[in-house]
Amino acid sequence: MTTTKAHRIALLFNGNKTFDRDIMTGIAAHLGRSRMAWDLFLEEDFRLRLAGLDRWHGDGIIADFDDPAVAAALAGCRVPVVAVGGSYADAADYPAGVPYVATDNHQLVELALDHLIDMGLQRFALFSLPEAPDTRWAQERERAFGALMARQRMEADVFRGCATNVASWEGAVQGQIEWLRSLPKPVGIIAVTDARARQLLQACAIAGISVPEQVALVGIDNDPLVRMLTRIPLTSVMQGTREMGRTAAQLLERMLHGARPAQARVLVPPAGINVQASSRHQPVHHPHVMRACHYIRQYACQGIKTHQVAEYVGVSRSSLEAYFRQELGCSVHDMILRLKLEAAKAGLEDGERSIEDVALACGFTSVQYLHLVFKRELGCTPRAWRDRALDERAALCAA
Repeated sequence: MTTTKAHRIALLFNGNKTFDRDIMTGIAAHLGRSRMAWDLFLEEDFRLRLAGLDRWHGDGIIADFDDPAVAAALAGCRVPVVAVGGSYADAADYPAGVPYVATDNHQLVELALDHLIDMGLQRFALFSLPEAPDTRWAQERERAFGALMARQRMEADVFRGCATNVASWEGAVQGQIEWLRSLPKPVGIIAVTDARARQLLQACAIAGISVPEQVALVGIDNDPLVRMLTRIPLTSVMQGTREMGRTAAQLLERMLHGARPAQARVLVPPAGINVQASSRHQPVHHPHVMRACHYIRQYACQGIKTHQVAEYVGVSRSSLEAYFRQELGCSVHDMILRLKLEAAKAGLEDGERSIEDVALACGFTSVQYLHLVFKRELGCTPRAWRDRALDERAALCAA
């Protein structure tokens, strides 16, 4: 009986980053389908092992090259290396002699912008990061935004803010609020990451700026943790990270068998956009309706009632209902229920919580009430909705 020798492969990724975790998920998916024999070497923080990596006695490496220190550490590596990272407009910015699988930064920004245009918005801005060696991908997204704005014959409004930490938290938030207040409204804002978008959602809440009526917001990463940490569900562009991981594993597999990569660089487009409440801009002119919508989007899942919304706005319930009918063609209760239903759908699609937990977290008093609303509004049960979503996700991962 012949036993296939296992290859020793190092994965140099940061498990704290959604981007890196999804890359590794794609690598694992390829290993599962191809049944390759790889012994994987991982570190919680691989940067601790950068020194001496060029002398590592393994068979191959797949690494995140967005960090220049990684590229420098692997410059003289004697084993096959496949790089993963952001795309660059200038070919000279790619590492020489290393196969590179890139997320398409230009298409990520373009997809976000196209969505905001489809929402009827005419003013746009970008929330980026301070320039640094390890945020080159953010500057590439800035360049992409600038090029797209030039095509629209519009000025590119880019705000980098500051790198937030405990010492600068208050100053960072205040700077964001001042920038948000300076923008003409309504405005569509693209954040270079979901984490950056979450910061803006908090700044809007503190400043009383309505999302998405005044500020419609789109992030990039589709990070499930960020979705759980925001009051208003965040629209986000989904990077093709799992496809990138599969592609990187395929390239390394060929190299391990002595084949040269057919392409020096592979550009992977976005996987789509997950549209949530933060970008569903709907023109609202009456200030009472705008203020009510701002409150509802934050607290719908806490079981608020119409009279509480009216109290927050400072008008009678009957007056607020009349304003809603005139502006939006629905009642206050209808909007509360719609947002609770959207949150329940998203919670079920994650597949990590029980139906009962989702019902209670989204402001439904019982599983039976959630079941009733799903049957009435969507024509199916919550369980059927979750099963269909999980089947679609499994089919996408297997593709």
